[in-house]
Amino acid sequence: MTSVKSSALASAALAIALLIENAPAGAHPHVFIVAKSELVYDSSGNFTAVKQHWTFDESYSAFAVQGLDSKKDGKFTREDLAGLAKINVESLAEYDYFSFGKSSGKKLEFGQPENYWLDYADGKLTLNFTLPTKAPISGRTLTFQVYDPTYFVSFVFDGPQAVTLQGAAAGCTVSIKAPPRFDTGASKSLSEEFFNQLSASSDYGAGQADRALVACP
Repeated sequence: MTSVKSSALASAALAIALLIENAPAGAHPHVFIVAKSELVYDSSGNFTAVKQHWTFDESYSAFAVQGLDSKKDGKFTREDLAGLAKINVESLAEYDYFSFGKSSGKKLEFGQPENYWLDYADGKLTLNFTLPTKAPISGRTLTFQVYDPTYFVSFVFDGPQAVTLQGAAAGCTVSIKAPPRFDTGASKSLSEEFFNQLSASSDYGAGQADRALVACP
């Protein structure tokens, strides 16, 4: 199906192939995530990790937890969701964990995720994980975004306090700049073929994503 092909990147990354099969063509994005990010610094003022907290929309959450209710009581423990969490973080590796940025002009390089788990509350799944940098990153400025290059998945930061600094030097500040929100009518005017042609190297998703800006004295 065309919709499956156009969404191959996101389906692999988020393990939602069946959802994609049933998604209407030309209706990007299909999955919506509200994100919070904690940017972690060491005692020397180097950026060393980001703690991600991604809350999925109710439709995706309901789909993802099918068959995982071990006690059949409508509740999901971390143990129930452990397998799904593992699939998610392992699949995201190929796509840089949808986490991108630069420090003093140099691309942020991340290692493998740590301390990952899924929570379920109020009908929504939240994926939590820590993404360490491959090496401590120095620099007085840093930009950070969370996005899907193909825009199958829409990420937005959860308000002006969604990105916080942990352990940063005194005087460091963080601000969030939001792009003009994508117009639904414009989305419908773009064909599925347009999204088929997007790849992990595309800048399309970046242009739709919030951007966190960190400045240190």
